Amino acid sequence: MRKFPPDFDDGDTDLRDAQNAISREDLLRTRDRQKIHQTRSRGRWFHLLWLLAGPGVLVMMGENDGPSMVSYATTGAAYGVGFFVPFILLTFVMAFVVQEMAVRLGVATGRGHAELIFQRFGPFWGYFAMADLVVGNVLTLVTEFIAIQAGGLYFGLPSWLSVALGFGLVTAALGLRRYATWERALMVLAAGNLLFIPAALLAHPNGAALVHALATWCPLPGGSRLIFVTLILANIGATVTPWMIFFQQSAVVDKGLARVDLPQGRMDTAIGAVLAAIVGVATLVAAAPLFAAHVNVAEFASGADFATALRPLVGSTGATLFALGIIEAGLLAAMTISTSSSYALAETISARHSLNLDFSQGRIFYGAAILSTVFAACIVLIPGAPLLAITLTVNVIATLLMAPALLFLLLLVNDREIMGNLANGWKANLAGGSIVIAISLVGAFYGVITVFPNLLAR
Repeated sequence: MRKFPPDFDDGDTDLRDAQNAISREDLLRTRDRQKIHQTRSRGRWFHLLWLLAGPGVLVMMGENDGPSMVSYATTGAAYGVGFFVPFILLTFVMAFVVQEMAVRLGVATGRGHAELIFQRFGPFWGYFAMADLVVGNVLTLVTEFIAIQAGGLYFGLPSWLSVALGFGLVTAALGLRRYATWERALMVLAAGNLLFIPAALLAHPNGAALVHALATWCPLPGGSRLIFVTLILANIGATVTPWMIFFQQSAVVDKGLARVDLPQGRMDTAIGAVLAAIVGVATLVAAAPLFAAHVNVAEFASGADFATALRPLVGSTGATLFALGIIEAGLLAAMTISTSSSYALAETISARHSLNLDFSQGRIFYGAAILSTVFAACIVLIPGAPLLAITLTVNVIATLLMAPALLFLLLLVNDREIMGNLANGWKANLAGGSIVIAISLVGAFYGVITVFPNLLAR
């Protein structure tokens, strides 16, 4: 696209400025594509994967967020090593199925998820999908700052300072104004999610018990069936949520992935799913000593109580790693979720949406991320808020909101007019449809037993 010189005057300054701004965005993306093309032509496949990786790893590790880690820890503390170990792995298989469709949709259309819904289904369903996303994103963003605050409390930091530092880091990431740089910075941060693995090793897990759980899904949880179903929902909501679809599809477009990059996009998503699944199981295992010690996590006020309660059981090093992991989980998710909201909002109102934009060119895009982050940070500082209950509840709500988001996704990936030969086949529809049905049934069952709690009374 032609870029006008500074002294050119054609009588339409706004048009010229817009074209100049778009040229900068396109230039950055073109440079990235040129590097990818050169790497592919030289047959350097590992380097090619490294260049194309990012959206899949970030969406999976970003979903290992504050409430997810608390859900896994609560599950380990409530039931120990057993049924939920293979169940967590199953949820990440579900996540891969869903996110692979989002990748295909992005490379086939070159459009973000919110933009496609408005184009294909009209304003009513577009605003419905946006409402579904916004409710989930705002609630989840609040819980990310709960996680940041909780980790800070373990290290003796006052709540306001932890929250302020978290807000500063989220905003600083937006200040990079370059998608590729933002993505690599977040991938470095995502490596902090792996801190839960040494924390789990310091809990001295029983290897035979882990293998038995993976092979048999046993022992089955006992006790309250309501708590069991709640944790089922919370663990699904810790893995499959609407923001992931919106974020990854828009990130694929912002990164500039094309159809030829689809194999690497799938591998990127698979690597992210495997890493996130390992970390999820490690978090459960790290908290399992609380189950053996009969610690009642229902009395915990926040995620910080997990690290404090684990200190005499796994040592100060293990507890410190756990607390640092909680902070990292909240930070990474706050950055990705706020960006997901920005992509969707800007696509909805046809505003420019890219992390390659300057602040003057992307006021709405960046402003939405900053304002949602400010709102979430302020909510967390309300005195006496039941933070742990909010954290677990948000994952349950995320699961209940997932069914309509998945339905839109399935309809779009079956639209051959926009997908061409990348449209879903019968196997993908069977897998995706099964996930929609399973999530809907579990959500409906949870609603029934919530209204009629004596239904499952023992």
